[in-house]
Order: sequence, then structure tokens, then C-alpha cells
Amino acid sequence: MNKYMIKNTKIFALLCVLIFSSSAIAQLKSENYERNFKFGVGINTGLPLNEPYSLNMGGDVRIQYNVSETYSVCLTTGYNSLFVKNNAPNFGYIPVKVGYKTFLFSNSFYAMSEIGGAFSTSKAYKNNSMLFSPSVGYATKYIDISVRYEFLKDFPMIKDHVADTGLAQIMLRLAYGFDL
Repeated sequence: MNKYMIKNTKIFALLCVLIFSSSAIAQLKSENYERNFKFGVGINTGLPLNEPYSLNMGGDVRIQYNVSETYSVCLTTGYNSLFVKNNAPNFGYIPVKVGYKTFLFSNSFYAMSEIGGAFSTSKAYKNNSMLFSPSVGYATKYIDISVRYEFLKDFPMIKDHVADTGLAQIMLRLAYGFDL
């Protein structure tokens, strides 16, 4: 297991502990809460932290089930395109993630963690990868803005001029959502 994977697993585990540790507060708030679904459509842009990538652009759709006033479970999919430096072919993938979202500070700010798979759509690279993605964001009734760290465990990168795997990136998501 490489050191990036160990570090990312520790970050993911810490985020999960923080999210699940506040469940007692949510139980007090959610006794008479009416559960519902929410649907969102977002655009994403990101900065890959590894060579040979320069930019990530994409879009997604998310269905969210609000379990309580402060907790939601989510299913997200979409399409992302990683732009490669030096005029090499771009690298596309379809992420499929399940997640858990906890709202903080009067239900506007949230922390979320997602895990899933990234399925390559590029002819040059046919492997798929596990995907880990913790995020923080701000949501109103219709608008959702978030920043996330995304780690694609098995996607190629270049480290110190040697091919390796484990692509990390910082992503920004702007979405419009509504109740179903």
C-alpha cells in the first residue's frame, strides 16, 4: 500500500468518525421530520494534483434522500474529462458514488464522504478504479456549492518521471437542486 493511499484512507476515516459522532444531536432534531428526496444537477471543475493532467471538467446528477434534518444519503454519477498536458488524448471517466452527508451549523454547511467506482471511457486506458471523495459545502434550498478532495486509486499518474497509480485532485462543484 503506497503512502498516498494510507494518507487518503486516514483522511477518509477521520471524516467518517466526525460525521457519525454527531448522530445524538440529529436524533433530537429529527423526531417529527418528514423525510424526502432531492435531485441535483451540477457542474464540476478541478485541479489534478498529479502529472500529466492539467484540468478536470465534468457534470453530475445526484439523488439525495434526507433521512433527518441533518443527515442524508446520496447517489451520484456523471462524467468527467481529465485534460492531459502535451496534446496527449484526454482521459474520461464515469464516477458512480454513494455518500453520507451531515449538515452542520443550522443546516446550511455540510460535510460529506463518498465512496464508489470510476469507470474509464478512454480507449487509451481501459482500467477502472476505486474512488474516495470527502467534501465540504454550503447548500440552500436550490443551490449547492462544495469543494472536495477526490482520490482515484488505480488511475495512472507520473511521479518523479516514473509511471505510478493513484490520481488525487481538488474539485469544485456548483449545483442546482430541488425536492422531488
